[in-house]
Amino acid sequence: MPETTPPTPRPRILLSNDDGYQAPGLLLLSEELARLGRIVVVAPDRDRSGASNSLTLDRPLRVRRATEEFHYVNGTPADCVHLAITSLLKDDPPDMVLSGINAGANLGDDVIYSGTVAAAMEGRFLGCTAVAVSLVEPGNGPERHYASAGYVAARLVRGMRRRPLKPPVLLNVNVPNLPIEELRGFALTRLGQRHRGKDCIVQKDPQGNLVYWIGSVGDSSDDGPGTDFHAVAGGRVSITPLQVDLTQHAILPDLKAWLERLRLDT
Repeated sequence: MPETTPPTPRPRILLSNDDGYQAPGLLLLSEELARLGRIVVVAPDRDRSGASNSLTLDRPLRVRRATEEFHYVNGTPADCVHLAITSLLKDDPPDMVLSGINAGANLGDDVIYSGTVAAAMEGRFLGCTAVAVSLVEPGNGPERHYASAGYVAARLVRGMRRRPLKPPVLLNVNVPNLPIEELRGFALTRLGQRHRGKDCIVQKDPQGNLVYWIGSVGDSSDDGPGTDFHAVAGGRVSITPLQVDLTQHAILPDLKAWLERLRLDT
């Protein structure tokens, strides 16, 4: 009898986001990736955009189940992924983590504040290859082409299953808000930069007290060739590998010399 090759096991894929467990981008992503693996969703119970990498340490977290695969948590995106990997899925850990599909860009400096990126980063901290997927807006008209971002995410998952990236990586993916057939391919990019954010918006509540809304992000400043801004402006999917080392390596020699001249007793 000829030997038969056992089928490749379907990957375990953990999904999360920062827009909340009912967000349309997350629902579409779960449908797309359910064809490729065993998915489980652990996402915030409400919109937690801008939560960055914060973890909830001052109160307990509660997990509730919406469906067999969907769970929602009264916490941040990082909470959700941390809780899932270290507790809920401890006996059946995920092979990879995907976060999104975010309703809006995570370009340049956005990654510092993004809950979408933070969820993926928490997965990378805990040993999983992780991908943050965002749909860049505005695009051509009011339609949101989540299907394009879902298609891109599925292509990446298939590619990583065929040729795993070693060591595990963290990818920040921004998809232009275009139909699938109008996307112009992938671009490997670096993070660009934005101008400073807009001023706070000052209003009064019904009692006449001042309230403040954080202003919108600034326009792009460093957006030339090679940046994520440049790629999506040209209709290409931006793929940026991220790392967590925030050291400003370029100034270390100058800072070392400066410190050598600095006396602690002056």
